[in-house]
Amino acid sequence: MGDSYETVIGVEVHVELATKTKIFYGCSTAFGAAPNTNICPVCTGQPRALQVLNKKAVEYAVAVGLAVGCKINRRSAFDRKNYFYPDNPRNYQITQLYEPVCRDGALAVQTEGGKKQVRIREIHLEEDAGKLVHDDRAKLSVVDFNRSGVPLIEIVSEPDMRSAEETVAFLGLLRQTIQYLGASDCRLNEGSMRVDVNLSVRRAGADTFGTRTEMKNLNSFRAVARAVESERERQIGLLEAGKCVVQETRRGDDAGGRSFVMRAKEDAGDYRYFPEPDLVDLIISDDWIREIGKKQPEFRTERAKRLVKEYGIPEYDAEIITDSRHMADLFEAVCALGSPPKKVSNWLMGETMRLLKERGMEPEDIRFSPEHLSALIAMAERGEINGGVAKTVFAAVFDGDVDPAAYVAGKGLASVSDEDALSAVIRQVLADNPQSVKDYLGGKERALGFLVGQTMKATKGRADPALVNALLLSLMK
Repeated sequence: MGDSYETVIGVEVHVELATKTKIFYGCSTAFGAAPNTNICPVCTGQPRALQVLNKKAVEYAVAVGLAVGCKINRRSAFDRKNYFYPDNPRNYQITQLYEPVCRDGALAVQTEGGKKQVRIREIHLEEDAGKLVHDDRAKLSVVDFNRSGVPLIEIVSEPDMRSAEETVAFLGLLRQTIQYLGASDCRLNEGSMRVDVNLSVRRAGADTFGTRTEMKNLNSFRAVARAVESERERQIGLLEAGKCVVQETRRGDDAGGRSFVMRAKEDAGDYRYFPEPDLVDLIISDDWIREIGKKQPEFRTERAKRLVKEYGIPEYDAEIITDSRHMADLFEAVCALGSPPKKVSNWLMGETMRLLKERGMEPEDIRFSPEHLSALIAMAERGEINGGVAKTVFAAVFDGDVDPAAYVAGKGLASVSDEDALSAVIRQVLADNPQSVKDYLGGKERALGFLVGQTMKATKGRADPALVNALLLSLMK
């Protein structure tokens, strides 16, 4: 049944820009401050409080536009979007409807089905609203205006995507591009990147679009994928039952794999847009656009190729490392300290990725210094600690950016490399396990592994496994 329908998907992506102050006033944009502390008369919509545009927010918007191939409008303007909501203190939002700062871009996404161009209709600047916090136990809601006025860009795609895979690929590439620019950290879990999905279905081969719905409250790419699949099935089910799809806004419930109606879906006319009278038109010169363009970073594809050529690491390693700009920067910084590139990539792709997954963190959350990872690699290379201990020490480095040498000394984790001392330990192990010695001498190779394990246990994991093997074989002759 589903194969006879085509899914049509577009997205609206809100991204909080990485400015230190808000878009129209000087309040801090720092995340996590106590409620209603980063506010002022403009944030809270007080009478006669006027706005002044943040130049850095415009620069970030232009940088993103250039990175995704947009035309930068030399003249753009702001508008008022009128609606009432408790976290919107002025009862209107300052945004750009008629003359946005960027238009007509595209990103080429790669999926299992091949490469596809997803067009970007526009990128416009606007201010964020406050945040409602719902207390179900007390049966009340409170509002925090700290986020009110944080600068946003809204990136609006064309309805070019046809599957959850294409949608997630587009969002992933967009997020990566913005992070490489440093324009935003794009943390979905903190709300600095928020995704609304517009979806409709139509009979395969049809020329006209079906009725679309908008899905909000999608705070991860996995939630986006689930929402696309569940809403597709819901709409197909309605059509197969002879019912109509209603244009509406729906709230996603990722845990239940469902969505619920929030309100009827508004069109532009419902917001009674009109030009913002308190802000002059935004004029962007050709010289400034060229200046911003010169600051564009080396993006992932080019950087991955350079890492392969410059550091001699495999293409696979380079692809993994450059998926995050922070990870790629860390790799190059550690290599600059003299660490072997392949060893560095192994630590980043292995233990670093494992701990990130275990702790539910992103690569951008890494806080340990290049110096400490380089020192740990050097200690392992010199045999001062063995592989197992190195992983234990790295966990401490990862969590607290500790000095690995000081940590090893403080915990007594240095390798037991004195042959005489280690030989004494091994003789005791052999004396305690005569049957295993007999088994090995009788041809049972697995007995050697048991004896190695007992030796490692006796030395609290600090012995060099290679030396343990050599001494065991020597002493059992």
